[in-house]
Amino acid sequence: MNNVLPTDTFVVVNKTILNDNRSLLVNLYQPLIGALAISLYNTLWTYLDRLELISMEYTHNTLLNNMLISCNEFMEAREKLEAIGLIKSYCKHESVNNYVYELYSPMSAKEFLNNPILSTALANAVGDKEFERTIEQFKIPNINLRNYEDITSKFSDTFIWTTSVARNLEMYNLKNKNTRALNIMAKIDLNTILNLIPEELLNHRSLTKDMKDYLIKISFIYNYDNEVMVELIRNSLTDKHTIDKAKLEDNAMKYYQFDNMGKLPSLIYRKQPEYLRTTKEGVSNRMRMINLFETTTPYDFIASKYKTGTPSHNDLKIISYLLLDLDLKPGVVNVLVDYVLKINDNKLQKSFVDAIASQWKKSNIETVEDAMNLAEKEYHKRHPQKEEKKINKKETTKPKWFDKTIEEDSASEEEIRALEERIRGNN
Repeated sequence: MNNVLPTDTFVVVNKTILNDNRSLLVNLYQPLIGALAISLYNTLWTYLDRLELISMEYTHNTLLNNMLISCNEFMEAREKLEAIGLIKSYCKHESVNNYVYELYSPMSAKEFLNNPILSTALANAVGDKEFERTIEQFKIPNINLRNYEDITSKFSDTFIWTTSVARNLEMYNLKNKNTRALNIMAKIDLNTILNLIPEELLNHRSLTKDMKDYLIKISFIYNYDNEVMVELIRNSLTDKHTIDKAKLEDNAMKYYQFDNMGKLPSLIYRKQPEYLRTTKEGVSNRMRMINLFETTTPYDFIASKYKTGTPSHNDLKIISYLLLDLDLKPGVVNVLVDYVLKINDNKLQKSFVDAIASQWKKSNIETVEDAMNLAEKEYHKRHPQKEEKKINKKETTKPKWFDKTIEEDSASEEEIRALEERIRGNN
């Protein structure tokens, strides 16, 4: 984890040809990563020299003061730029850390809108009408050239070639327009999926690298596992035993919307962002619990509470509400879920969860430790210690991590082991 300090230094390196990309950045990228991230990208661009190659060395304090933002706001904006492919970050660890930020071009409108992950997220972020308007904005005018003659000159008709030594310029690292692809870890196993679909139905040799990448992207967008992907592929085959890409995307979307009341998936942090994780170290049960809250997706966390490993649709809707509507961080959602299940007879009820979650949102709770501390405080406020001993002596009425003695005991060992096994199974 690299938590930036104001005194840490950085240089900006241009890895592309930077053009006026305001329309692409504002209309395609900003609805997904926010205005602050776009502002950071443009600010880093201004630090380049006159030739737009490399910047001088600056401290992060200069950047923070320039943008009037905090370190945490900078880290969140930087992570979004990294994840969406606009910058790449390197760090040299010393007494004062030095960073290198490489700038990359945004994708063209065609690349962006043909990317199923980005186009789906954009459509959900701006709505159907605005999405259609965005597509129209980047369309090339269709001019009827039926009665026109192509009179374009050829190179050979215009220039005369004279004898000269051919130059090989590949050895030089010349400026070029470079974009970064999205870095996605596949959750599905394509080999397993293909083994479940016989050759009589699907010609396995017809699967190009692009199609395989597309299947991975579809599974990522909708969080589908091997079983669901097999079913989707079977329902999207052509008479020629190939996958109909358009039909696959349509089926995937309809399947998701059926289970999510017509909503489309959005881009959210899948795990607690790095800059909000604890810097403390230790092997105590409490620290292990904090680590699990921070490194587990809310989906996997709630799934670990079910013997079948598959959470109910109602619970998933509540998780979606906490992440999307209330914009709580994933680690905080995990603490909230664990807390509610312990104090509410192992049930997630929307009204009960909402009452607590809304208060946490107002209190601006973003870290796992703050969430745990507030949960404990709220619990003791509702259940004074004296009354608690008389009314209910069961330890299961509150999370084990409430007790300070968790540093020495092993009361939550079974839960921690179950979560660890699930995490290992998903890696």
